Amino acid sequence: MTIPRRDEGAGRRAQAPAVPAPERECDDEFHCITCSDEAVEMRVVELAADGLAICDGGEVMTDLVGPVDPGDRLLVHAGVALQRVDP
Repeated sequence: MTIPRRDEGAGRRAQAPAVPAPERECDDEFHCITCSDEAVEMRVVELAADGLAICDGGEVMTDLVGPVDPGDRLLVHAGVALQRVDP
């Protein structure tokens, strides 16, 4: 059995695998973690049993803003409420 020397491969860099290009363009007008870095204002319509808020733009995680009620307005990015919007 041959044990490789410690300096074998020194100075060589590992190459990251190639990342495939997306197959289609993102067309979500409300939020997209790939295409947009802006948040969108949404209104809470109802509360789901799993703790998510159902907003006028889809389901939103509210862990960062705390409890919400229907009618609350939130600033949302990528399905996550970032802050409340004052009435």
